Amino acid sequence: MTESSLPPVDPADLERVEQQLGRLPRGVVEIAARCPCGCPAVVRTLPRLPDGTPFPTSYYATCPRLTGAIGTLESQGMMREMTDRLAADPELAAAYRAAHDDYLRRRAELGDVAEISGVSAGGMPDRVKCLHVLVAHSMAVGPGINPLGDEALSALPKWWLNGCCSQMRVE
Repeated sequence: MTESSLPPVDPADLERVEQQLGRLPRGVVEIAARCPCGCPAVVRTLPRLPDGTPFPTSYYATCPRLTGAIGTLESQGMMREMTDRLAADPELAAAYRAAHDDYLRRRAELGDVAEISGVSAGGMPDRVKCLHVLVAHSMAVGPGINPLGDEALSALPKWWLNGCCSQMRVE
């Protein structure tokens, strides 16, 4: 798979993502996951943005309700607790390393960028530094690939119940 083999992203989806982010989205090649309301929740991006910037974050959460809920988990110390568990649990560490490898493999489908070679995102494979990336990865590829992303996703409240994010104003 290459960028050119993916179908073009629906302009209405790109417009929705722009509303969610409050800025033009960059390097989006697909809507990788949607909220239950149907709006884009996660985009898949190129490993090199159109302006030439290397961009290791292949899966990027865009829904403001989702990202707010993830931020709450981060502020409650979930990343520190997960990182501690990685150091103490070799089985979990091996599964997380496999998630890192999956992330790199999927990003390589879109191109090779030497500056970010071997670097995934979110702190993988040795620590947890961004739950947003881990949840986005889990939402995009499905359960069973990123154990800590799956765990964080299952800990989230039903962020979509208070209405579609397209009804939110981004300031």
